[in-house]
Amino acid sequence: MRRWISFRPQPMLLGAMAVLTVSWAMACGTAAPAAPAEEPAAVMLAADEGDFTPIIATKELGVGDQRIAFLLTSPKALITVPEVKVTSNYLGEGSVEGETKAAPYHVWPYGVRGSYVTDMTFGKPGKWRLDIEFDQEGEPGKTSLLLDVAKDGLVPQIGTVPPLSENKTLQTAGSIEKVTTDYSPDPDLYQLTVAEAVETGLPTVVVFASPAFCTSPTCGPQTDTVSELKDGYQGRANFIHVEIYDNPDEIQGDLNRAAIAQPLYDWGISRIPGWFNESWVFVLHPNGRIAQRFEGYATLDELKSALEPVLLPG
Repeated sequence: MRRWISFRPQPMLLGAMAVLTVSWAMACGTAAPAAPAEEPAAVMLAADEGDFTPIIATKELGVGDQRIAFLLTSPKALITVPEVKVTSNYLGEGSVEGETKAAPYHVWPYGVRGSYVTDMTFGKPGKWRLDIEFDQEGEPGKTSLLLDVAKDGLVPQIGTVPPLSENKTLQTAGSIEKVTTDYSPDPDLYQLTVAEAVETGLPTVVVFASPAFCTSPTCGPQTDTVSELKDGYQGRANFIHVEIYDNPDEIQGDLNRAAIAQPLYDWGISRIPGWFNESWVFVLHPNGRIAQRFEGYATLDELKSALEPVLLPG
């Protein structure tokens, strides 16, 4: 059985954060040393209606195609119906067509919690509302999420070429303890830099995560899920784990000495306001452009669905 260290954010870090962000961090985030804050790419507010409250999982939203993940709660428990309906509505000036999508429920590792996931297109920056409808044991329910979608995000968007980072590999670091906090690492995930992977002309899956430092059952298993994905696509795609911390061999049991790895700055992840060490996964097209990105936990089926369309024929 895999083992992860739980690291709980200090109260002084939580004090400056909104209640919704704290709620999500408690649900699936982890703590990281603070980085210089910038203007938020997207500010999410939860608007409850009746007894149901949504909790947004994807905090980094910009114009264009976006993966949206959220939880639904009631006063008694999480809502875990198989699927909900989501309708987008633009609240700013001018007319922007919304859309209605189904959002299936995806179970996280160990089957304790999960989130609803769908893809939405935001045609303009500004305020948007997502109306969420569902049926629970024959009783209709509804609630809504208010989003502030940014013109430009901090993290590379779908369709863009991300920084070709020179992340640490086994060859450059010399030992696996220097490249990951994972207690049972897969050496295959530490063979290439992002730059080298793109040069191969194959699709690439990159996961940014710290397997050892989690407050939830998601960020550690995310690296395992990418490793499992790799086993089904050997030789057809590249798979890379980028450890969040630059000095994993020095911080076991003492996160006070932790330093964020340079690729986290390169990709803008460390600059997300209120970032609590949540994992990110990017699927790159053979030409290096981002085909899909996942903030927070992505299931094996989600990763397969993103990788399959960019595989080379044969």
